[in-house]
Amino acid sequence: MKLRISGRGTVCRGEAGQRAVATFPSVTVLEDGTLLAVYRLGPTKDARTSVTEIRFSPDRGQTWSAPLQPFPEPFQVVYVTPYDGRLIATALRVDWSAHPGKPLFNEETEGCLPMSVMLADSDDGGVSWRDWREVPVPDDVGPASLTNPVLVLGDGSLVVSIETNKHYGDRSPWMQRVVHCVSRDGGHSWQDPVTVCQDPTGRTFHWDQRAVVLADGRIAAFSWTYDRAHNQYLNIRRHLGAPASAGWITDELPFADQPSHPAVLPDGRVVLAWVDRYGSRSIRARAAAAVDGGFGAESEVVIHQAPAAAKSTVGTGELLVDMSMWSYGLPYAAALPDGTVMVVYYAAGEPGCMDVRWARLDW
Repeated sequence: MKLRISGRGTVCRGEAGQRAVATFPSVTVLEDGTLLAVYRLGPTKDARTSVTEIRFSPDRGQTWSAPLQPFPEPFQVVYVTPYDGRLIATALRVDWSAHPGKPLFNEETEGCLPMSVMLADSDDGGVSWRDWREVPVPDDVGPASLTNPVLVLGDGSLVVSIETNKHYGDRSPWMQRVVHCVSRDGGHSWQDPVTVCQDPTGRTFHWDQRAVVLADGRIAAFSWTYDRAHNQYLNIRRHLGAPASAGWITDELPFADQPSHPAVLPDGRVVLAWVDRYGSRSIRARAAAAVDGGFGAESEVVIHQAPAAAKSTVGTGELLVDMSMWSYGLPYAAALPDGTVMVVYYAAGEPGCMDVRWARLDW
């Protein structure tokens, strides 16, 4: 089951100035097959003047509409999910005013600025959006980090996967974990969060967990796994289990670094892209016959190859600060109605610029 690239293109090309850097992309397949791409755009990767843009493609990425900027504030990331005949957006809001002039991540304490997860609905296919509402979390969750769209279960319940963080000045050990928040009423009220993934020793972090609901009701998630004791990335971990429940089955895939959102096809096949930042300096993808199957090297395809080399070992704090300077990454995969897979990602373009690009994968 060898993957191949059957098409490539650009969703948004970075242009010097206010539109220089496009990052944090995702893609959603609407009911009629139209693709909806979301990304953040600004003069730098972490500019507080950044905006969120939406574009549409009716032809599997060959052409894209002019951008819309429907949101009045610069969210860190926005994901879109079809839900009950409409769309629901999940966004990460950062309160930059809490510590004026300070960066998002406190390198000294490993704490974060206040962050919150927000939801909004669209009744017109993503052109306009209703008022935002917040997903409430208790104080021990800390600033709530969002790395995945809201998940829709078979009974219509919603699940938001949140990664915990420390408050900005908190000098206590960082005991990172992943929690699920469940809503039974379309995101208007939420049950208390349930921890679904954690190393109780605090040594292993499960970052950027990308999750999807399977046909049997389970959730499959893939983690960017970091060993803070040795300051290195481990192989990507795969988690399978019931929503908002402990006792997930966890194992390792045979490759390391940052996973994409997985694309699950109707026949059960799965495509997972990932960033091999400290090895081959590339974005790659592999396929498996089922979500719990093997992602064999024989299926692998290179989506993007970056030049030069990066340092391989840094401290946790320095590593997170370095993220703002990385020039490619954050792949996001989605299954298309024709049985192919779309992967969007960001990559360096013209000097000082970054593009959001796409690659369509086939067999």
